[in-house]
This record gives sequence, C-alpha cells and structure tokens, in this order.
Amino acid sequence: MIQVHHLNNSRSQRVLWMLEELEMPYTVIRYERDPTTSLAPPALKAIHPLGKSPVIQDGELVLAESGAIVEYLARKAGRLMPPPDGPDFVRWLHFMHFAEGSAMLPLLLKLYMGRLGDAAAPLKPRVDGEIAAHLAYMDAALADRPWFAGPEFTSADIQMSFPAEAAASRSGLLPHFPRLADWVTRIQSRPAYRRAIEKGGPYAFDKGGA
Repeated sequence: MIQVHHLNNSRSQRVLWMLEELEMPYTVIRYERDPTTSLAPPALKAIHPLGKSPVIQDGELVLAESGAIVEYLARKAGRLMPPPDGPDFVRWLHFMHFAEGSAMLPLLLKLYMGRLGDAAAPLKPRVDGEIAAHLAYMDAALADRPWFAGPEFTSADIQMSFPAEAAASRSGLLPHFPRLADWVTRIQSRPAYRRAIEKGGPYAFDKGGA
C-alpha cells in the first residue's frame, strides 16, 4: 500500500487528492510544521534527504516532488492522463510542468516578500506583474475547454490546483479571471477533493507551501 508522508499546509494535499480520484488505497503519515518557522520537522529527512513533503513510499520506491508523484500515480493507474499519441497529451505535459516551473515562482516570491516588509518594496511591481501575467495565461487556457488538458479532467488539473488556489489566497486577483475562478470552484466541489481535505486537513497557503 502507498504511504504518503503528509505535511500540513503543503503540496502533499495534491497527492492525497490524486489518490482519492484514482480510488487507490493509501495510508497517511502526518507531520506538522514548526509553528514559529513554518519549516518541516527534521523527521522528514529520515524519509528523504531534502526533508520536504510530499514524499510517497510504494514498496521499495521512495519518490519526492509533487509533479513526479502525480505523474507516477497516473501512469501506475493508467488513468487521469491523455494517451501519449492523443491530441491533448502535449497540453497535459505542459501544464504538469508549468504549475511548478512557472506559476509558483512569483507566488512564492510574494510570500517571502511579505515577510521582508518594506525591504521588498522595490520588487513588488515586478512580482505582482508576473502573477497577473500567469493568471491571465491560465484563464485564457480555459477559454475553449473546461479543463487544462482538454475536455476531460486529468492529473494536470490536480497539479494546477496549488498555484491557482495560492493565487486566490495571496493575491486577491482571482475574481478578475472568471474562467479560472470558475475552475477553482469546480475542482473544490469534486467529491475526491473534499475527501482529501477531510483526510489531510485544511491548508493555509500563507503558512507554508513547501
């Protein structure tokens, strides 16, 4: 059975959601962030050298990085991804990587800038502009399809949930992007999403995110 090393307020919530969508059996091993530093506990380093979450164990396999985990589970189950020879595969691949490779960077910068106070003021216009540009791109991607990879819900939507929800929490810009806002409402209403929240606990994007 798959074990999920689950840290509160982290990307591991996506892994729980993915497993719920796939209806795959799993167990949750919980970790709590330090209430002062928001850092993961040292115990996670016993599982993976970086000491971060999410990490899964599947037999002898130990796998970190949420995107890699979500893709591994999709391939293992043979579900929630387009066929490699289909027209939507490249879109799926793009958004699987875009979520962390592009979308999350300015959101993380905004989080850290908030902790720096006035010292971060010179960077604010650039970071806010990058966030707005990414949200506009995400909104436009949903103009002619209900889901990021095409007409069907896929693991790319699970992967994209974290930057979209982080933007909704941190930037206050999401109402300006109605297609993206509607997409967030739709993913949050999915039964598997709700079951994952029940098992993993609610998460606050301004408390962590690693």
